[in-house]
Amino acid sequence: MLAMLRSRCRMLMTYLHVGIVILSSLLVCTSPWIMMLRRVPDNAGLWDYLHVYLGLACTGLGILFLINNCLQSKWRQYFGWLVGDGMQLKQDIVGLVKGKFPIAGGKGLFSAIEGIGMLLLVATGLSGLIWLLFQGTATAIEWRGYHQLFAQAFIGFLVVHLLLAISHIIDFIRQ
Repeated sequence: MLAMLRSRCRMLMTYLHVGIVILSSLLVCTSPWIMMLRRVPDNAGLWDYLHVYLGLACTGLGILFLINNCLQSKWRQYFGWLVGDGMQLKQDIVGLVKGKFPIAGGKGLFSAIEGIGMLLLVATGLSGLIWLLFQGTATAIEWRGYHQLFAQAFIGFLVVHLLLAISHIIDFIRQ
């Protein structure tokens, strides 16, 4: 029974990244049609409810993704620079200034950017969840502002992440 549970957890973690990509893409693409300020409107449409429920699902997946990527000291790959383990990150930045493209993996620039992206995903989701919990109050408007700020930063991360993924694929093909 325990072996089957572990197997299913491993399978879930394999598809976690794909699920987050799909959900966050839907949320970002449909967000211009969302008009919620203080609360979910009484006449809320499909896009409003879809945004709320997909956002809740994406928040849960984002938290699982962050936890999974931080287990067994893997957090050092993404956040090692926070505790003084930033030598590869520094080398990547210096190399980038000199025109040398950083390699993917390890504790370098790509991993640091991925770590920041995971934090932005969770912050976007949690700020939206807090907005939902406080809807109908003045606090909700404040959390809506935080949610929008984190969402815009996350969209910026997605653009950078996509460019880095494309460059990684190009680098892989060259070799």
